[in-house]
Amino acid sequence: MSTALITGATGFLGGHLARRLCSQGYKVRALVRPTSCRDALKTLPIELFEGDLGNSELIQEATRGCDVVFHAAADYRLWTRNPSEMYASNVDGTRNIMQAAWNCGVEKIVYTSTVGTIELEGRASADESSFLKIGAQTGHYKKSKFLAEQEALAFAKRGLPVVIVNPSAPVGSHDWKPTPTGRIVLDFLNGRMPMYLDTGLNLVDVEDVAVAHLLAAKRGRNGERYILGNENLTLREILDILSEITGFPAPRFRCPYSVALMAAWCSEGWAVITGAGDPRVPREGVYMARKYMFYDCKKATRELGFQPAPARSALRKAVLWFVENGYVTRSLPATFPPPMPELLPRTAPVLQVNHDAVAVGK
Repeated sequence: MSTALITGATGFLGGHLARRLCSQGYKVRALVRPTSCRDALKTLPIELFEGDLGNSELIQEATRGCDVVFHAAADYRLWTRNPSEMYASNVDGTRNIMQAAWNCGVEKIVYTSTVGTIELEGRASADESSFLKIGAQTGHYKKSKFLAEQEALAFAKRGLPVVIVNPSAPVGSHDWKPTPTGRIVLDFLNGRMPMYLDTGLNLVDVEDVAVAHLLAAKRGRNGERYILGNENLTLREILDILSEITGFPAPRFRCPYSVALMAAWCSEGWAVITGAGDPRVPREGVYMARKYMFYDCKKATRELGFQPAPARSALRKAVLWFVENGYVTRSLPATFPPPMPELLPRTAPVLQVNHDAVAVGK
């Protein structure tokens, strides 16, 4: 039985990864913060180590005896009152994890980065060969993840067996916080999206991303990056799919960037003045939306065997989970949920993910 340490197990992606590791027969350890909600882990046979990514001694203790480490924890916010906390978690925390793995002789480390570290060019699909240029980051989240990825790559050059995965925009069930992508779905469900921006995202089922982490541990090449994404869709296309799933009408009016940016300034200003919660429209999100976030995911398919299901089935999972867990505040159409022909492929055969055992060394 392989022993795995996972960071970020109480989060959206990390929770799915923890469940997948347990189902594949791993002996699982998880580093969890004292304040984290652990409801998603209650039924899982996981050994918990309580602390944060700044506690190098605890990380060393949790890592000792592990065969593989999945570093999926991150401070994923597009706005923060205290940016230093984000850098401490994302950059310093990654360095601490890598150092502990080095000290303990771990066989493989899978570091969860983001496609935000990959340079975009217009509407062309970017791949792993395109590194974001220093200083080109639009905000603290992308900058901190860029610096964290550089830490991981530096350890890889020293000989640490690190594989980097770069998820695009995961979507699906158990998005309890929710993530910025899940917020798009939830805002649509609650009628809080009267207009849309002219932008695009690469959507992928979060469950498939979790499976891909195990594939990366087994088949990924040390020091390589792998984009874990699936379908490139405009925001208008995403909203149309959500309309098909729910029966709610999709917004038809496009919001000018100038208006969205003005709304973001006001939203952030109000959050600072009142001190009540995060802004609904962060500036970093608007800046990011100026580019179509489209990606080429062939490398992960070719080298890892990553074959995700259609993005619209992931959107359906997200919708049903939000509805079933009380996140939706307005009345649903009488026909909800309608039959979903979108579960069939629109243009190509569906490639099913191989969920067979993919543990390290097996």
